[in-house]
Amino acid sequence: MTSPVSELIELLSLERLEDNLFRGQSRDIGTKYVFGGQVLGQALSATQATMETPRSAHSLHAYFLKAGDIEAPIVYQVDRTRDGGSFSVRRVTAIQHGQPIFFLAASFQKEEHGGEHQLSMPEVPKPEDIDPAPAVPPEVMATLPTKVQRWLTRAGPFEFRHVYPRDELNPPKRPPYQQVWFRLSERVGDAPELHRALLAYASDFHLLGTATFPHGISYYQPNVLMASLDHALWFHRPFRADDWLLYSIDSPSAQDSRGLARGQIYDRDGRLVASTAQEGLIRVVAEPKDDERATDGTKAKG
Repeated sequence: MTSPVSELIELLSLERLEDNLFRGQSRDIGTKYVFGGQVLGQALSATQATMETPRSAHSLHAYFLKAGDIEAPIVYQVDRTRDGGSFSVRRVTAIQHGQPIFFLAASFQKEEHGGEHQLSMPEVPKPEDIDPAPAVPPEVMATLPTKVQRWLTRAGPFEFRHVYPRDELNPPKRPPYQQVWFRLSERVGDAPELHRALLAYASDFHLLGTATFPHGISYYQPNVLMASLDHALWFHRPFRADDWLLYSIDSPSAQDSRGLARGQIYDRDGRLVASTAQEGLIRVVAEPKDDERATDGTKAKG
């Protein structure tokens, strides 16, 4: 059987249709629509494939325009916006059913040396000292929407260890910050481009969810609707996605049915390897009826 890690790498390995045109498939991981991290990772893979000089992605900025259809492939059209002496810029549009669903701009830089500093990593327990999250009891699982059940029972490619676990099915109110250790569950090759695409995929987990903490709500609840609006990611230093990384997240504000979350990603040695920011839609709506609850699911976002 194909492992979840192999499936993810295949998902991020796009089919090249033309010099600047690529096609990617989608995976149903239990979200109502295409998982935002999938589109981020695939779009970054598309831009990286158009680089003809040895330059590394150092930042990307994206907007989610429309929910993606899990049942349909996604076409990525790359614009080679600029290739300068030190920097290159690529823009990519993700298209489904003839309509743009996502925009991304990525900047690349050749290797340079200069002044260096970083904020220190928070003092938290090591990942091996944190127990994995317990399984949801069967009697509770049976009461959840089908897609939420799929999300909770799937064997994903990443392993997560929460420093301060929260019961997402019965969420308490708490301050808007969290720390999560994560890593790819198998060792993979050394290509930095692959590890950046994998981190782009994983960076969408747990980020926006932090903005729900002060309100005692969760994306697992049928009356909570959440969707990414934009996403920014900066790569600072080399890393491996198959080694433990600490995701330290906070949410400085929520208003007008939108929440903002920021993240810093450290390796085990305390090196700041990446930073993220995301704003997303968070709506609390009327509770669905029992028959709707049995057949539908919310857009699960971490």
